Formats: sequence, C-alpha cells, structure tokens
Amino acid sequence: MTSLTAPRAARVPFLDAGAGYRELRAELDAAYARVMESGWYVLGEEVEAFEREFAAYCGATHCVAVASGLDALTLTLRALDVGPGHEVLVPAHTFVATWLAVSAAGARPVPVDADAATGNLDAARLSGAVGRRTRAVVPVHLYGRPADVDAVRAAAGGVPLVEDAAQAHGARLRGARAGSLGDAAAFSFYPGKNLGAFGDGGAVVTSDAALAERLRLERNYGSPRKYVHDTKGVNSRLDPLQAAFLRVKLRHLDAWNDRRRAIAERYLAAIERRPGVIELPPAGGDAEPAWHLFVVRSERRDELQEHLRGAGVETLVHYPVPPHRTGAYASDGPWPDLPVADRLADTVLSLPIGPQLDDASVERVVDAANAFGP
Repeated sequence: MTSLTAPRAARVPFLDAGAGYRELRAELDAAYARVMESGWYVLGEEVEAFEREFAAYCGATHCVAVASGLDALTLTLRALDVGPGHEVLVPAHTFVATWLAVSAAGARPVPVDADAATGNLDAARLSGAVGRRTRAVVPVHLYGRPADVDAVRAAAGGVPLVEDAAQAHGARLRGARAGSLGDAAAFSFYPGKNLGAFGDGGAVVTSDAALAERLRLERNYGSPRKYVHDTKGVNSRLDPLQAAFLRVKLRHLDAWNDRRRAIAERYLAAIERRPGVIELPPAGGDAEPAWHLFVVRSERRDELQEHLRGAGVETLVHYPVPPHRTGAYASDGPWPDLPVADRLADTVLSLPIGPQLDDASVERVVDAANAFGP
C-alpha cells in the first residue's frame, strides 16, 4: 500500500472509520448490490464463502460466523461444555468482553496478571491459578500482539486454549497466524478492528470439526435443519451483507496491516523513549503483531493526552478500568492482587495507527509526542 499525504494543518483522527469505505467504494458497492439482488439475507452462500475464505486465511479448517465477538467467545466456551461450577483463566488486563463471555457461559473468570512488557497474560503466573475447576484458558492477543500460546498451554496443564483474537486479524507468532494457535479462536469484526464490518459481527475459527459443528448448532437455535432443535441454542448469525463486505476487506487486510506495521516502525524509531514520560511498546520479536493499537505508557498519561489533544492528535485509553474493578465484577471478589494490570490501567495511551493514516499525520504524532515537556 502506498503512503499518503495530507495538509499539515489537518486534525489527526484516532481512527477514520469511513476511510476504508472511501478507499474501496467500488468493490463494497458491488458487494452490496450482489447481496441485495440475491434475495437471501440470513446465512446462505455469502456467509459460507466468507467462512471458507477466512478459515483459509487463518490457516484453520473451519470458520463459524456469528453476530459479535462476544458471542464468538461465549458460544465457544459453551461448545466446550464450560458451565456453572467451572473456572476459566483470563487476563487481568483486557476488554471486559473476555470476562463477560465466561460469565455468560455460567463459569467464573479467574484473572491472571499481565506481563509488564507486553500487557498480555503472563504465562509465568498462570500455573498458580490453575485449579481442579479450571476448564479453559483464554489468552488475549492484546493490541494485536500474539500471546505466547505455547507457554500458556504448557502452564495451563492441557485444558482447552481459546484465543481471544478480536484485535489480531492477520497477526503471526513464529510464522503461524492468529486463529491457528489454539483449540479455537474468537474474532470480532466490530468496525474499528483491522478486519471490520459496517456493523457488528464475529467468528470462531478452529480445526476441530466436531467443535465447529456444535457451534453451527448453537448459533442457529440449536437447529441442524428447519424446525429440528437438538440443543438450546441462540440466534447469533453474521448477516450476509456484512459477510460480503468482509470478503472485500479480507482481500486488502495484509496490505492494511503492512501500513500499520510501517507506522509502528516509524513510531518506534522516531518517538523518544523517556522513562516515566513516554515508554514505547516492544518490537515484535518472534511475533508479527497486527498493530491494532500502538500503546505507549506514561506516568503522566492524562497530561500527555491533553498535550496531544492540543496539538490536534486524537488518542484513546485502552483500558482505563481493569475488569476486576468494574461495577460488573467488583462485588464478585475478593480478587487476588493484580498490580501490573492496575498499573497499566493508569498509564496506557493509544496513538493513532489506522491504515489510512497519511505520512504527514504520522510525523505530526511523532513531533507532538517528542514536544511533551519534562
């Protein structure tokens, strides 16, 4: 993907959600017309085609498309027979949906503190959280950086490993794509994701044929065919229109991820590292992050965010409140001490890194970050 140029005076948005449509307008409009003229608006060939294409992209055998990333996680846990009386190991630093999926399945989330360098679940702390009720572990590929699933699997003692890959479309770990690293992987297609729909959507990717078949039942009223209901399923189906849009965007995902990677590399090379003032994320190492987010840390996070806002640079905080401190879960404790997750919540700040971000805007972010005073 070629780099872009724009006037220096332009505001630097955190993410321009409409830019992808403007870039691919002709292809997306053709996909819209194809679906509308087909007369088929629930499941069907368009969804099946996307499922085949996305499974192949991830290096897996099956894809089951559902209505959201939260449904993808919840239905996967249900299909693995996780339920009341069970525990699921989850990261302490993540979006609350990871925890909500466990609760929706009837189980209890058991948090594991974060790795201080990456923010991902710290596999070294995992074995101490495994108990007789543990039925699964859900590492999150946070910010698009794959968790060390081999270390997680070894520490978790063989329980099913479900990747929360909601931020990691196209990421790789030691050459293997997110989606092929665990027993199953849950993806979100929320509009702001690297592969985002024009509405909500999600999918589960797996190479376990039996698990995929169970998921197809669960997403469609527990029904293998009309008016036959084998399980107490739900209605969670990706719309054919969104599937058609995702098929278009999937063809451009690698190029868009390459642009994100180029922006991340520029930030890593040009933003000055100052302990306590601005600390940068680590480079990829044996991982190839999808760079869904570029997250810096600062002991003066709120000051830094205000400074960047004054320079016309939009930023966001992912995430300001750890799940164990939300109203949803605060009363479910007592929770163990989770000092790294608590510290991250107070210091993280996400810089713009969308694939349509032009070179001039990238340089404005660099200049503004470097101008933040001591």
